[in-house]
Amino acid sequence: MKSTSIYVPSQALFLSRRRAMSASGAAVLSASAVALLGGRDALAAGAKVSAQELEADVRILNTALGAELEAVAAYQVGAESGLLSKAVLPIAVTFQGHHKEHAAAIASTVQKLGGKPVASKEKYQFPVEKLKVEADVLRFAAGLERGAISAYLGAVPLFADRTLAQVAASILGDEAMHWAVLRQVLGEAPVPSAFMS
Repeated sequence: MKSTSIYVPSQALFLSRRRAMSASGAAVLSASAVALLGGRDALAAGAKVSAQELEADVRILNTALGAELEAVAAYQVGAESGLLSKAVLPIAVTFQGHHKEHAAAIASTVQKLGGKPVASKEKYQFPVEKLKVEADVLRFAAGLERGAISAYLGAVPLFADRTLAQVAASILGDEAMHWAVLRQVLGEAPVPSAFMS
């Protein structure tokens, strides 16, 4: 029986995403950035933020945008791999769509804040050589989603503004649903424990 090597992102990847999202615990999105992200331009116009807070918001948003663009590219690799069954492919495409929506909203917000949105990389370093069967692709995607969960778990408690915590928790919930669905498709317990860490 041939064994397959399955890519599972390391704890270092989870921690690097957590640090990126929390910006080393020092910066959070301003209320105006969250309002813009939610499409509430009028609310954003009423929020008072310093130039320093605005710059920090743009940096944090661009970090999040970079992660969303990477997720879009990763799901594209999975979709084009030819390894996903007709039952699973629509799930991957749906999840990719969620990440595209997040990326578009974040890019628009960066522009509204006067920043320049980061662009997707020309080439990402995904472990495509290790993707041999459908389960490999699903575990790769689940690992990326788990990394996003870890990042948001680290970021939520850092927000001083409760609205910001709500936005981060909402995104965390979306990533957790993706992770649970991918685990379910893999035949694993979708919710393996009562707590996330």
